[in-house]
This record gives sequence, C-alpha cells and structure tokens, in this order.
Amino acid sequence: MKKGIDYTGITTAFCCHDERGQILLSRRSQKCRDEQGCWDIGAGGLEFGLSPEENMHKEISEEYGAEIIDFTPIGTRSVNRKLVDGTPTHWIAFDYLVKIKRETAKIGEPNSIDEIGWFDLQNLPNPLHSQLPLFLEKYKDVLNKINQA
Repeated sequence: MKKGIDYTGITTAFCCHDERGQILLSRRSQKCRDEQGCWDIGAGGLEFGLSPEENMHKEISEEYGAEIIDFTPIGTRSVNRKLVDGTPTHWIAFDYLVKIKRETAKIGEPNSIDEIGWFDLQNLPNPLHSQLPLFLEKYKDVLNKINQA
C-alpha cells in the first residue's frame, strides 16, 4: 500500500527563509515521481513514530543539511492532485515556516534535487510545482511578514 494513493498520506511541508526575506526552493530532478524540473518548497511523508515537528526537522536536515534558527507551524492543507498517469492522490500537509542559516543550505538529496536557489516572493523561478501557488496564496499574509523581519 502506498501513502497518498491507497490511503490519505500525511506530510510535513516547510518553506525555508533567511534573514533577507528570501525563500529557499529546490528544483525537482528527473528521478522524482512527478513534477520533474519544477521548483518547490521542501516536504516529506510523515514517518511512523515521529511527530510532524520531528519529521520537519529530519526532512530539512536530509534535503538541505541546513541549520534551523526558528520555525512556526502555519497551518494544514488537504492536498488533492493527480499523478502524470491520472492516479488521484490525497495528502494532509502540516505546513511550517522555517528560518534557516542561509550559508548552511546545500543539496542533501542529489537524486531528487537538481538545484537549490534563494528567491524573492515577487520573483520566483519557473516552472513551479502545481501546489506551490496554492501554498503561497493560502499563507501570503504570513509570508509577507518575512520581508519585514
């Protein structure tokens, strides 16, 4: 049985930012199961036995190797979408805004991440992951505050 396909999966999603008000995005590799070449925030399926917060920390460490300065849980989302072959997926996302030390971020999963970059919210790269515009819209008030911090 597969998370998100055979039953509703749970994921922790995180939008990392720095002291300059920029967010960290990663470009999905051709080895990803879907949306290859698209830019996205980080996320990972909740592992059995971990709290969403513990899972978020683990995923940031694995994906970016970054040092976390501070984090804020910002909400939850029900994510319904389809894979390339039309298979429906359903995930519940625990969303976090995470301030990290910019200089510590690097590609920690080269099989799934081709590139990382820092971006202003008004100048994001293309193409974006299909769910990223929805995330940005839902949390626009919270995200706009990182530019003022």
